[in-house]
Amino acid sequence: MTAQPFGATAPSAFQELAPDDPHEVAGYRVRARLGAGGMGRVYLAYTPGGRPVALKVVRPELAEDPVFRHRFAQEVASARRIHGLYTAQVVDAGTDATTPWLATTYVPGPSLQQIVDRHGPLPERTLVLLMAGIAEALQAIHAAGVVHRDLKPGNVIVAADGPRVIDFGIARAADASPLTGTGLCIGSPGYMAPEQALALTVTPATDIFALGALTAYLGSGAPPFGARPEPATLYRVVHEEPDLTHLPLGVRDLVRFCLAKNPEDRPGTAWLIEAARHHPATGGELRFCDGWLPRQVSSELHRHSDLPRTAVPPATVLDHAPDPAVADAPTAWALPAPTPTHIEPTPAEGPTTSAARRCTRSALLATGALLIGAATTFGLLNSDDADDASDRNTAAALPPTATTTPPSAPAQSTTVPGYTAVYTNLELVSPDRDHEFDLKAGKVTQDTVTWYLGRQPGAFYIPEDSNAYIAPTGPLTLPDCLRGIDTQPTGILPFTTVTADRSFCVRYPGGQDIAVIHPLTTSDDGPVKVSVTYYRRTA
Repeated sequence: MTAQPFGATAPSAFQELAPDDPHEVAGYRVRARLGAGGMGRVYLAYTPGGRPVALKVVRPELAEDPVFRHRFAQEVASARRIHGLYTAQVVDAGTDATTPWLATTYVPGPSLQQIVDRHGPLPERTLVLLMAGIAEALQAIHAAGVVHRDLKPGNVIVAADGPRVIDFGIARAADASPLTGTGLCIGSPGYMAPEQALALTVTPATDIFALGALTAYLGSGAPPFGARPEPATLYRVVHEEPDLTHLPLGVRDLVRFCLAKNPEDRPGTAWLIEAARHHPATGGELRFCDGWLPRQVSSELHRHSDLPRTAVPPATVLDHAPDPAVADAPTAWALPAPTPTHIEPTPAEGPTTSAARRCTRSALLATGALLIGAATTFGLLNSDDADDASDRNTAAALPPTATTTPPSAPAQSTTVPGYTAVYTNLELVSPDRDHEFDLKAGKVTQDTVTWYLGRQPGAFYIPEDSNAYIAPTGPLTLPDCLRGIDTQPTGILPFTTVTADRSFCVRYPGGQDIAVIHPLTTSDDGPVKVSVTYYRRTA
């Protein structure tokens, strides 16, 4: 699926930029509007390296309020500590900018509000899985000392590998502003807990109440205490019982527990996750695999991964070399010849084929986490196998950043009929989160590739349609990998689990090729070093 340039018809998942919208914010290239809220506008933007992010730009009147700016900086600092796989990670922020802004990972999917508006209530199994995923997101948020305060369907984005909670804690900044008394509504009455409505102390239990109200809405199509008028809704939140008559019977008790008037009577996130795990609808396993979403919702996800782009003016061609006497003259007008240690494949379909195919690939976030199959905040959809040619050269010529282990080093895997080792114990270093490990080519890159290992705060991430297996301890053999991926697959690779003494393996998306990975160092922001062995399926 190729992103359509803005012009005649823009994808409905994105809004064309208005004349007063920025085209760049602090180096992030703005390409479309995603929406707007009480605090500002949200845009689809790109990092200098080409990664999509959700960029929230604060409203001018809030930007002029010193109370808001101080609280906004505090809340952004707190949000940076949140590293849940079911949250949209904070990437960057400009709290001191003339107009404050916040960048988070872009999640390629609609909000729960959009899903119910377009497709109606969700089935029981989907509801239970969503409760578990959102509860895990709240665990990470609360562990950082943050209370969301505005958990509602519009603040939960749905990706193929599960939900992502957004805007955690940031609403508190606007709540502290004097401007909230001039008509700016912070929070949503239909999802506010009684203590919020009464202006009492807010605790993590407040978010549990909101989760119950959110689930009731998803399963019935209406908030449990009504939506309007707002004063009447808040009265019912404090004094009346919720209306759960149109909710699937199997989730009514879970929702009712969450909606207890007394915060101390509400369950915790760990209890909710275990209750979801043992729920008949999940069969004892919480997995966001194929079929967890209704088919019409799954089809809609592709609209959000089909990222729009604006027309880019043709590059300026220099008609003369820069003056060498000028110290800061541009030097990129002529590229140096590639080093002899790396042999570039010869394109078989013309010089622009590879680049053209890469432009058809759409980036997802993981989650992240994540991320996020599961946790990444970015994955790749609609990819074709454009990198086969480079694989044929990898064994003969490795990139200059890689080193191989001598033949006398212990083998990482035993031989399996039908598999051939392309490279073994190849050490690669990713300098930052903008670089991924290209497992097929055996290199570190910022380009879009089909089979990759990336990292976000607290975890590695892999393609959404790829599976991994983590060894209990020590090195992994190829037979162990094949057996483990079939019997104990996972898409979650947190640094706390994938340590220096635990290898893991990843299977090629939709195929049988295997990469065995031994993490040598892990880091949220600094360099990360891994040792990789790649086996290609030949039979």
